[in-house]
Amino acid sequence: MALLGATPRLVLLFSGKRKSGKDFVTDALQSRLGADVSAILRLSGPLKEQYAQEHNLDFQRLLDATTYKETYRQDMIRWGEEKRQADPGFFCRKVVEGISQPVWLVSDARRLSDIQWFLEAYGPLTQTVRVVATEKSRQQRGWVFTPGVDDAESECGLDNFGTFDWVIENHGDEQHLEEQLRHLTEFVQRVIVES
Repeated sequence: MALLGATPRLVLLFSGKRKSGKDFVTDALQSRLGADVSAILRLSGPLKEQYAQEHNLDFQRLLDATTYKETYRQDMIRWGEEKRQADPGFFCRKVVEGISQPVWLVSDARRLSDIQWFLEAYGPLTQTVRVVATEKSRQQRGWVFTPGVDDAESECGLDNFGTFDWVIENHGDEQHLEEQLRHLTEFVQRVIVES
């Protein structure tokens, strides 16, 4: 077990398709919990940083939702897969370095190896959260099916995962989303108090 920072009290692994709203949901949850209690960890951050260094690209521009990132997405996916095949925990270990908050919100778990690494490292402190949205909702947010991206492991690796601990429906019904976030927030707060 390779623990590289403070041991968290809870690790929430968020997954979902592109434009399902993973970042929106993790940002909303963090705003309820506070940045002193929760940290958002993006596995794509260390990947993009390393990719930018090795390919002499603008790291900051790879972080935003622009055509710059989309230009390199397929090659970044291929490169990331090669890194993971050599070392499945490479990006997971990097993202937890120096995190001191008790609740970790991993906003972009995409592969079974991501979930397995956190389960092996943090065991019962780990919960899986699937963010789902209809294709129509995703299209309204700008999603367009892209061959080599939307049918790759980075998008489909958890399609047959099994049962997630939590499923957040983000179809555009704000009241329903608010209710689900309230339940998840209450759960997190209970864990903090009890641990």
